[in-house]
Amino acid sequence: MRNETLDDQGRLVLLEAEPATEADGLDAAAAGLVLVREVLQLRRPLPADPPPPLDVRPFRPGPDDEAFLAVNNRAFRWHPDQSGWTTAELHAAEAEPWFDAEGFLLHERDGRLAGFCWTKVHPATATDPALGEIYVIAADPDFTGIGLGRALTLAGLDHLARQGLTVGMLHVEGTNVAARGLYDALGFTLHSAHRWWGPEGTPPPVA
Repeated sequence: MRNETLDDQGRLVLLEAEPATEADGLDAAAAGLVLVREVLQLRRPLPADPPPPLDVRPFRPGPDDEAFLAVNNRAFRWHPDQSGWTTAELHAAEAEPWFDAEGFLLHERDGRLAGFCWTKVHPATATDPALGEIYVIAADPDFTGIGLGRALTLAGLDHLARQGLTVGMLHVEGTNVAARGLYDALGFTLHSAHRWWGPEGTPPPVA
């Protein structure tokens, strides 16, 4: 997929490509554009290492909505796509045919939601095997620095592997250095990139 936006003189002013190629980057540079957002798709074989001991339970649509939204919006207040989720957006996701509450894992501490790992299964296609995705994962900012990100990621991958899936995947912002370091350590490698280019100062677009 490649989307181009031209100005009135036919000059390239915005470029989006997925999967992005070297040629896309050269075209953007020739037009004087800079990279304004990059979302990386990472993959790894399943199963992964066993998760450390961590109490998780499935999400309950309705009773858990408010707690999820509070943690999600605190953790992702900086994110172009995931910030400011509403009840309506969550209910729309819950209504999708792929939604499975059993794969939406919640971890609670001190009587409150501390983090979650929401997984998603993609059926096999002509070009890809069935994929088990870490769809959204976050720890409440009050619970960072205690290894929850790693533990929740492994819990999600373990859940996906127990469904018979052999490939795990996730998306991560190219600028999220901490998350990328974690995923590198867990054996994820780059599969493809979704990139946007625009004039310097262009805000990150929504995917």
